[in-house]
Amino acid sequence: MLKKYSTYQLLFISLIAALFVIYPDITWLPFELKKMSDSAKANYISFFLLRYSFLAGLIFLLIKINLLHIKTVDFKKRFVYNTIISIVAFAIYGGMSFLMYTRLKHYGSLVLFQFFIVSILGTLMGHIVTLYNEQRKREQEIEELKVKNLQSRYDALTNQINPHFFFNSLNGLTALIRKKSNEETLTYVNKLSDVFRYILQSDKKGLVTLGEELNFVDAFRYMMEVRFANKLEYHVNIDPQALSKKLPVLSILPLLDNIVVHNMIDSDHKMIINIYINENNELVVSNPIYPKLSPAVTNGTGLNNLEGRFLLLMEKQIKVENNGRVFNVYLPLG
Repeated sequence: MLKKYSTYQLLFISLIAALFVIYPDITWLPFELKKMSDSAKANYISFFLLRYSFLAGLIFLLIKINLLHIKTVDFKKRFVYNTIISIVAFAIYGGMSFLMYTRLKHYGSLVLFQFFIVSILGTLMGHIVTLYNEQRKREQEIEELKVKNLQSRYDALTNQINPHFFFNSLNGLTALIRKKSNEETLTYVNKLSDVFRYILQSDKKGLVTLGEELNFVDAFRYMMEVRFANKLEYHVNIDPQALSKKLPVLSILPLLDNIVVHNMIDSDHKMIINIYINENNELVVSNPIYPKLSPAVTNGTGLNNLEGRFLLLMEKQIKVENNGRVFNVYLPLG
């Protein structure tokens, strides 16, 4: 806390502190001077200034020692160190007082009390600064642990996406192989590689722009359109000015994947997916609901995974609406 101050600033603090310690002597100074001759007054004032300078120097020394050299958090040990220093300083002051000014009142109980106060002040200052630094150190360690914990949780959530998407995308590749459509199969594989390249690179990213996510959706869209022919359409209506907005990487993928997993998509149930931004600055992914006759067997990582990543990276919650006819997911943008 005080380590940021320069030597000159600490010296100024010491001079002010010494002024408060020697304040009782200042109040009595006019009365003392009335009883003295001119020569005695000059000696008295010079010795008074010397005592003031000595106390200021002692305070400065105690501040420096407590900040730089006494590392213990034990108050008793710190007080012993400061008391020893003050006793040595008091003895030096006593010798100076005896040699320069023989009146013993300037070496009496008041002066001893002032040195004791200086020792207490030095101890309290050092102890408070040490406790403050220890507290800051603990808070920093706690913050580092929180960051590491959040990163590990985020990595775990992201890693869940890869196998979940991989097994679903193989279904489309299998259908093309059975049709023996070599050109479409090669294009599908290329698009699949683009999609997986984005997924693998996502491990190094947290938040991405909406534009990056929509570029990924374009590659994913081709794969889905090949898989479902003309039975699935994507309608993306996004203002170009909104493409710089932020959201967690791979936010749209689990939503599009869940649509395919949980709905019938055939000639009688054409799936139209709408992606747009509403007036609340939320990315909306909307689709009609065509429930399968047999509920899909999934590991449940889709929406829970997405909600967890939004909470970790943006401290915001996604919203889900299901009225039985339309399924809407609202993703807050940053």
